[in-house]
Order: sequence, then structure tokens, then C-alpha cells
Amino acid sequence: MTGPADHPLVTAVKPLVDAMGAELLGPEQAQADDVVLAWEGVDVVAVRLPQLSDSLDHILAAMERRHGRPLAELDRRTKQEVVRTLEARGAFSVRHGVETVAGALGVSRFTVYNYLNRENASKGD
Repeated sequence: MTGPADHPLVTAVKPLVDAMGAELLGPEQAQADDVVLAWEGVDVVAVRLPQLSDSLDHILAAMERRHGRPLAELDRRTKQEVVRTLEARGAFSVRHGVETVAGALGVSRFTVYNYLNRENASKGD
């Protein structure tokens, strides 16, 4: 990033930007879809949001780091929890989301749908 990387605003938003898989840029590099953040009326930093499919990959990688191993190595109960978390974060609204998650979990699409249906059935109780 060009610009004041040590600015308090940049320091404050960097963990969030990293967690989203976004990119920090100098405000002069901002494009129409970027979000420019200002501090006391002065543009300080631009945030380039990732494409939704890239976000899903980033979320899956973060979940692997959190669990300390590939998601495919998790037990069934933990995989079900991962699917619930991903559903809450909108992972299945992304095109090919179910396929991407199934691949990361090492299960079939049917199994992911089964986990989702089980979760939705328990919400109805």
C-alpha cells in the first residue's frame, strides 16, 4: 500500500480488511467499486473488497487455520459446525458455494445439503 501505512485508521481497520481478504490501497489508487476511508475529512486509505468467490476461499482458509488442520480431516460433528458457520456467513449464496465447501470438507455435495437440511429442520422445531 502506498500512503500512511502507520496511520491510526489504517492500523484500526487492517485486521478487519485482512479477515475479509480485502486489500488496502492508497486513496489515489481507488477505483469505482473501492471504499475510500477518510479521517477528519482527509482520504487516508482505500479498501478493495474481494470478489465473493475469493471471499469464500479466504473464509475456508481462515477456518482451516482456526482448526489447525485441513477441514477434510475434521470429524463429522465439527464439519457440521463449519457448515452452520458458513451458512451464517452467506457462503452458499455464492455460485458453486456448495461444491467449493464440499471439496474443502472432503465430502459430497449431497452431504453438505444434508448438513444444511438437518440444521434447517432443527430451527423449525
